[in-house]
Amino acid sequence: MSEHVIWFSEPACCEVANAGGKGASLASMTQQGLPVPGGFAVPADVLATCVDAEKLRAFARARDHYAAIKLVEETAIVPRAVLDAYAELGGGMVAVRSSASAEDSEAASYAGQQETYLEVSGAEDVRRRVIDCWASFFSERALFYRGEKGSLDDLRMAVVIQNMVDADKAGVVFSNHPVTRRKDRMMIEAVHGLGEQVVSGEVTPDQYIVDRKGREKKSQIPHGGVLTQAELTRISELAVQLETHYGKPQDVEWAIFQNDVFLLQSRPITA
Repeated sequence: MSEHVIWFSEPACCEVANAGGKGASLASMTQQGLPVPGGFAVPADVLATCVDAEKLRAFARARDHYAAIKLVEETAIVPRAVLDAYAELGGGMVAVRSSASAEDSEAASYAGQQETYLEVSGAEDVRRRVIDCWASFFSERALFYRGEKGSLDDLRMAVVIQNMVDADKAGVVFSNHPVTRRKDRMMIEAVHGLGEQVVSGEVTPDQYIVDRKGREKKSQIPHGGVLTQAELTRISELAVQLETHYGKPQDVEWAIFQNDVFLLQSRPITA
């Protein structure tokens, strides 16, 4: 582990305190040999070293989101090691994703509180998007939520940089039915293209209710059937593996590229 970069393959990246909820989950899955696109995290404590931390905390305590965001956007300096790691990753298209240390627990899901940027390409674009992720930690919505669920003194905000999957199909799978809570049923939602359409609610996805082996029990398919039976089986298999690994039901983002299923995120199903 370096001061400014931790790779998914490094044990330190599995610690939420270092890599945030999203980064730690991706590292844990990577180290289990699961199909996760390669990447690394900018550790959670780096932000505080790249800005005037006391001034930023004061703005956060005052819930002055405008001043906090302005401070980050105008003064934060992304360490050179981050851009070197991006080059080592291949220098191509990546996703740059916020990963707060308090997020993705069973008590509180911070999903949607901070930003994710897809199809980021080039060192300058990566640099800008890391700063944008840090700045999003101080949006009005994020400060309100953190004031209710966490601490406004918290500046620990990791950023994940990960090879982009140019998805043919993507979506989410809940390893237990998220509405009925039936443990013998899973829900899979799928669209053609990027899964952000599902997560953001932009598109109504195809929805499949399947058993633990991926056998379809019920479906609503406004897109005519995005997934094949083989894909339903593979996604279900991975969801069961993740539930076993984490010891609790999981909400999993996945993507398919050239018939291979990749895992993009796994978090506990929240109430």
